[in-house]
Amino acid sequence: MSLWVDKYRPCSLAWLDYHEEHAAQLSNLVQCGDFPHPLVYGPSGAGKNTTIMCILRELYGVVVKKLRFELNLSQLHLKKIEISTVASNYHLEVNPRDASASDVTPINEDTVEADGDLTLECPPVKAGLFLFDPVVLLTEVEKLTKHAQHALRRTMEKYMSTCRLILCCNSTSKVIPSICSRCLAIRVPAPSIDDICSVLSSVCKKEGLALPSELAHRLAEKSCRNLRKALLMCEACRVQQYPFTEDQEIPETDWEVCLRETANATVSQQTPQRFLEVRRRLYELLTDCIPPEMIMKGLLSELLHNCDGQLKGEVSQMAAYYEHRLQLGCKAIYHLEAFVAKFMALYKMFMEDGLEGMVF
Repeated sequence: MSLWVDKYRPCSLAWLDYHEEHAAQLSNLVQCGDFPHPLVYGPSGAGKNTTIMCILRELYGVVVKKLRFELNLSQLHLKKIEISTVASNYHLEVNPRDASASDVTPINEDTVEADGDLTLECPPVKAGLFLFDPVVLLTEVEKLTKHAQHALRRTMEKYMSTCRLILCCNSTSKVIPSICSRCLAIRVPAPSIDDICSVLSSVCKKEGLALPSELAHRLAEKSCRNLRKALLMCEACRVQQYPFTEDQEIPETDWEVCLRETANATVSQQTPQRFLEVRRRLYELLTDCIPPEMIMKGLLSELLHNCDGQLKGEVSQMAAYYEHRLQLGCKAIYHLEAFVAKFMALYKMFMEDGLEGMVF
């Protein structure tokens, strides 16, 4: 039994339930056969990976869904790095986050050389299409350091005639310009509220469920236009209560509840004991595989609810500083703790100044 978000994931560009004009343009691009390295970017939950898999399905057929997990070893000076990959017979998927060090590109020359010792089979030739061997999908490109991105750029230039790299990221702001200029940028925008409502209604109809339009609209708004999150919340509502009601409670994820409680604990008291408690909560979130960027963003959002206009600017600037440090460092807990400690000191000073300025 699979989740709805996986069970009803579109397998073809013609099956996409939203951005139909965008899907038609990609279909025309696939039909021409020869195209540059695509750079697919957009917010989380917009459908980037689904779009990429639809493109591969258009090129190579249903066989790209037969995936296998592999663990490859790469040599970095005197150190061996383990890189987890997901591959079919015609493509290879690599995530820099899975590597032990993101300071090197996780793609080596043996992977992209046409005459190398490849584990990928030669794809069948389609009429009028120039198919590439191999196709390498690199997700979360923005996680690579500048040195790794420059190495990736050299790889893209050297093996342009033998392979295609499909790059995927949430934002191009952290991708070096020399990579962006060598790629065909494909933006996948977040679906609108109406699009999400339409998808939720379609999925529930396939499941034989009746979804009220008011509940669908609330789910779309609460998901912040994240289609994956909306589908997960809709399925959670189905488990919690059925038949659906218009005003039924929408369950929250555990990590979001934990972040809210952590923010409230930070604001209510600024002591060393409370700081140790907050540290324990942050460790729990990290061990539950919650990305540190999401922890920083969610924590900031909850903390700003307890700040006035002047303090909001200072806290936001401080969060931006530690978020930048978070990208440069290797231990996320250090920078999350530093942000919490700095906020505690700033908030305590703000409250003390407010009490001193009060007239009794």
